[in-house]
Amino acid sequence: MALIHIEPLPRQCSPGVVLAFVCNGTGLDRKHVGKIAFVGRAATVEIADAKAAAAVAALDGSRVQDRPVRVRFAGKADFTDADHFARLSKLLDIEAAAEQEEARRRAQAEEGSPVGDGTTLTRLVLRDAEFGLGGRLLLTFARKAGDRLPPTRLQPGSQVVLSQTNVNRRVPSYRGVVFDRDAVTIGVAIDPPDDEIPDEAVWRLDLSPDEVSRLRQQDALQRAAAANGDRLAELRAVLLGERQPEFVVPDATEGSRAPFASELNPPQVEAIALALAAKDVAIIHGPPGTGKTTTLVELIRQAVARGDTVLACAPSNHAVDNLLEKLLAAGELPVRLGHPARVAPELRSRAIDILSEKHPDARQARKVAKEAFALFRQADKWTRDRPQPGEKAALRREARQLLGESRRLEALAIERVLDETRIVCATLTGLDSQLLGKRRFALCVIDEACQSTEPACWLPLLRADRVVLAGDHCQLPPTVLSPQAAEDGLAVSLMERLVGLFGPDASRLLTIQHRMHAAIMGFSNAEFYDNALVAHESVAGHTLAGLDGVRAEPLTESPAEFLDTAGASYDEELEEDTGSRRNVQEASLAARQVRKLLAAGVRAAQIGLITPYRAQVRHLRDLLADVEGLEIDSVDGFQGREKEAIVVSLVRSNAEGEIGFLSDTRRTNVALTRARRKLVVIGDSATLSNHPFYQRMLAYFEGLGAYRSVWELTEE
Repeated sequence: MALIHIEPLPRQCSPGVVLAFVCNGTGLDRKHVGKIAFVGRAATVEIADAKAAAAVAALDGSRVQDRPVRVRFAGKADFTDADHFARLSKLLDIEAAAEQEEARRRAQAEEGSPVGDGTTLTRLVLRDAEFGLGGRLLLTFARKAGDRLPPTRLQPGSQVVLSQTNVNRRVPSYRGVVFDRDAVTIGVAIDPPDDEIPDEAVWRLDLSPDEVSRLRQQDALQRAAAANGDRLAELRAVLLGERQPEFVVPDATEGSRAPFASELNPPQVEAIALALAAKDVAIIHGPPGTGKTTTLVELIRQAVARGDTVLACAPSNHAVDNLLEKLLAAGELPVRLGHPARVAPELRSRAIDILSEKHPDARQARKVAKEAFALFRQADKWTRDRPQPGEKAALRREARQLLGESRRLEALAIERVLDETRIVCATLTGLDSQLLGKRRFALCVIDEACQSTEPACWLPLLRADRVVLAGDHCQLPPTVLSPQAAEDGLAVSLMERLVGLFGPDASRLLTIQHRMHAAIMGFSNAEFYDNALVAHESVAGHTLAGLDGVRAEPLTESPAEFLDTAGASYDEELEEDTGSRRNVQEASLAARQVRKLLAAGVRAAQIGLITPYRAQVRHLRDLLADVEGLEIDSVDGFQGREKEAIVVSLVRSNAEGEIGFLSDTRRTNVALTRARRKLVVIGDSATLSNHPFYQRMLAYFEGLGAYRSVWELTEE
């Protein structure tokens, strides 16, 4: 028999309650249900193999005693008839093993280091506890003596595990999210526990691997593989290439609707029309600067205007917030799922927890929760007579009942907020059945789809009738830690696979870019976009000299240049602690270029310094620590960003001609297309020219008359 997992269940839930929930929710006879085992607030239930997939689909998001529960497969799937999903499932397991190995390596490094790798904080005591951030319990920790906390990677938005260290018995640990951090304190938001947090405990915080996301993705793959006779099965047939996607011509009324955004260009309008006509899937290919997000906002508004509900997703919180911000600016009022601490502060007013807090049911829930914790404290702290036998237990029992009522009221408030919205925004792996219940959406839009692995994209597809994928497969692929998983296909996004499967029949390319000078655009245009891009007249010739306060001189009047360090002994080296690469001399040259731009009147906030290697990032930040407002980051850090001027340090310079992951030319495409008015690339042509892509890049700069040897530069 197959195993399904149900959580969270009410306290002291009986096997009879679970059996009734399964049978009533699926229509199954009791003979198809086997053993029921409880672990904490969850239950694992045996279901006849042939009935399990339908049971999970029917029960996920349903209610047990007025509270939605999550239901997923608990065991490994039998993918015998679904090779595609079997392969993805195996690759997820390989990636999980790589993540665990990386965590183990960091833990070992921490044991031998006085500060560790920054993923753990120890010897913490509780300084304050209060309710906030959507009804969560906000805990503030510090060192007992008030000492400064050591350097840490735990920052607002980090998922953490909170555990007690000064006890010999087994006690609960709590999962939470960091919501605040300063020199001496760190704040963690957790769901209100069933018992009071002990005041005198000593705690540790550990950065948490996102195991929940992996389990959700594995479950989505199993459900997609097993779907039969429903909309998910129909979508699966299209997305696996078993049948072609279909498109319908809108009726006369829809076809005559004017765009909400009058500034849309013809390729954007055409892409929106294709997406609205899609019965299954459509793809919007948005190269740098072509207004992909603007197009998606218009698509979502058009879909809502015709009566659709829309699930707007992206792989990262930053990308979701970017979409949310533009929807708000357009006058829409989406609801943002996810922990408020992981939402940009200026957008938190649209977070589901914050919105639901304003509802009368939520206000009553907070009042009831405070009463519950007051009873817990009373049970633990008797100051006069000894309690009567059983009195403490009765107080705790009443407190738990009050907490159950509080959570029921919170769930009602959340449900009413969701009932009133047409647009829900969330990360792909942040879709939670306990919040969404059994809600479905007419349209799912996935922004930055090429930065997500395919398994994550199947999560929203469980809830959608149609999907629109938007992104650029010629830029950064999904981040995959395991080389084996990446090589075997986990780094190929769903969008990239479908572009190869359907070609232009199901996709539209946005071709008018509004960011770059034509000369900055030219090389990437030829290499990645078949010269289809056109620089809009407003940007085609703009340079730094056109900015207020910038002095006109050769540096600011030319759009691009390549500074060649070949023959100058600017050799790369390995950073001792990390094994990352840096090039000290090249970094000094890059820093001089930044200072020249500043001297010409370009503001620090208008300049970006990009390099592929973290060691070079650290060294450049040291060299330019005095320049306030200057952004220095890796290629990944600048994805989706832009600056008036960009300086790129490529780092690699060696006698062997090795270029490492610069051979993934999509990374270089990102770096070259962040600049609006000025692009300066620094590298060693002798090393780079061993790769054909960089041979063509060097030839392109030479053709512009923008190639300069380091020997030509004036000594400073």
